[in-house]
Amino acid sequence: MDVIKSQQLSARPIEKVVVHPLVLLSIVDNYYRVAKDTHKRVVGVLLGSSFKGTVDVTNSYAVPFEEDDKDPSIWFLDHNYHEAMFSMFKRINAKEHVVGWYSTGPKLRENDLDVHGLFNDYVPNPVLVIIDVQPKELGIPTKAYYAIEEVKENATQKSQKVFVHVPSEIAAHEVEEIGVEHLLRDVKDTTISTLATEVTGKLAALKGLDARLKEIRGYLDLVIDGKLPLNHEILYHLQDVFNLLPNLNVADLIKAFAVKTNDQMLVIYLSSLIRSVIALHNLINNKMLNKEHEKAEDAKPATVPPVAGKPPLAYHGNSTAPSNSPAKSSGDFASKVTVAGGVMLKASSLELSAKSSVTGTEKVNADSDEVIDF
Repeated sequence: MDVIKSQQLSARPIEKVVVHPLVLLSIVDNYYRVAKDTHKRVVGVLLGSSFKGTVDVTNSYAVPFEEDDKDPSIWFLDHNYHEAMFSMFKRINAKEHVVGWYSTGPKLRENDLDVHGLFNDYVPNPVLVIIDVQPKELGIPTKAYYAIEEVKENATQKSQKVFVHVPSEIAAHEVEEIGVEHLLRDVKDTTISTLATEVTGKLAALKGLDARLKEIRGYLDLVIDGKLPLNHEILYHLQDVFNLLPNLNVADLIKAFAVKTNDQMLVIYLSSLIRSVIALHNLINNKMLNKEHEKAEDAKPATVPPVAGKPPLAYHGNSTAPSNSPAKSSGDFASKVTVAGGVMLKASSLELSAKSSVTGTEKVNADSDEVIDF
């Protein structure tokens, strides 16, 4: 039976990996720009510091990476790009150095040990952090690993490297918390209205203010009771906060505040009034345009369907189209239209025979109202 011994590749084992929010945001942004809706993963470099077994990951950047889906042993990582990027990052913050690399797995792959070996040239014991950019369960989306070398005590004495899981957590400084909070406010959910989002944000801000005020009050109570020593530096900071508060009991300040408020309300009132007048003006213009359009439609000549052997006829206005029905009897006051040789005549006659007609270009001598040409 083989006896397996694990040998740490560095002097001190890694006990914990702390990932900052900026790193998560950068990795997610890289994934959605490069590998969204694909089966590919993105790879990058982790920057930070290591102290007493705790790796603090504070920054990251992406690195061009390609691999063969069918043959995991074929992969490419642009280490020249990595060296150029690290040189520029080092100019900005010399305290950050390479602590490992990341992958959007979402799990370990066969060639990860080979890629991990490449980063051994830049850091003695790099860490691998796998980020699940599309988690299905609520929880920390990071898994951290580091490599150890296992030696089998048998005839071959052959060793191999394996990954060992290490606990990871998400932590941030106070400045980062404020920045992330502002960034998350810009993330809009289509299922939530703008008003609900604003109210939720204001409510969260007020709750935070209330918690901080309670913390200050608790500290002052402990100082008054003698349970905590008096710290003049903290009191100076509190005094600076109180000095920022306005004194609303000054008459001049109250008057100035009222004048400014009235001016703002006057501007709002005038804006609303102007908006109403413009809306009424547009409504009247629309009514007038619609009326003119209707008149223009009524004035257009209408076309009568053509009769066999004759050209199509047209009539104007409220004239009645010719009918094939026989003329009505005497005493009918209805208007009658008689067509003759391309001329349409509107006649209002009391006594017209059913056989009466006009041929050629004759003129009707009956009680005609008008002669309409087309």
